[in-house]
Amino acid sequence: MLVIDGLSKRYGETVALSDATISFRQGTIHTILGENGSGKSTLVKILSGIVPPDQGHITLDGQSFSASTPAAFQKAGFATVFQEILIAPDRSVIDNILLGLDGLFSRSIPRAKRRETAAAALARFAVSDVPLDAPAGALPLAAQQLVVLARAVVRRPRILILDEVTAALDFSDRESVFRLMRELASAGSLLLFITHRMDEVKALSDRISILRAGRVVKTEDKGVSTSAQLLAAMAPQMAAELGHV
Repeated sequence: MLVIDGLSKRYGETVALSDATISFRQGTIHTILGENGSGKSTLVKILSGIVPPDQGHITLDGQSFSASTPAAFQKAGFATVFQEILIAPDRSVIDNILLGLDGLFSRSIPRAKRRETAAAALARFAVSDVPLDAPAGALPLAAQQLVVLARAVVRRPRILILDEVTAALDFSDRESVFRLMRELASAGSLLLFITHRMDEVKALSDRISILRAGRVVKTEDKGVSTSAQLLAAMAPQMAAELGHV
């Protein structure tokens, strides 16, 4: 469904991503695993249209894909929930969920349907109560994360990128988000799941790619490697200190 081939990105002398090549299959949860500085965030930004790669190309559904803006990626069916919680703090939860769907001079969702649409998006996964009319900035951090996730879900993306989305959530909401991820994958969506939690990797992944120092170390199906082997591939020094290698 999606292939990145030889993607590279530098910031001055810093190599953020180097010749990254991964094939992503439709209807799967594909986990991207790596330490801070491994290249995960750069990959997310490239696949969200925020930064362009210096080299390499992207193939979508077997066709070369050369979009260069967030809007173009969204139009192609991508949606990203970033690690940083991005909200309009003074606007309501409803407005935040539907943010970006309206055109410059018209609403894509009629006023009478806005509340219903926002509520339905949250109802797919939110266990905690999220007041629709409250300013999003007044909500606890966990509730803000649910709002941002609902904003992605309401777009019905074909490719959903989730960057450390569970860090702020309590157990019940986290488990509900996991159920949603499995449902979306079963329905044919591709989910790119960025995490550093090994329990999440083992519980959710269909396939796993490990990044280290900007390079793709390996891509494999779940179950090929043990947790210790994944850790050793991701962070050899840490694994050695823990006695795993």
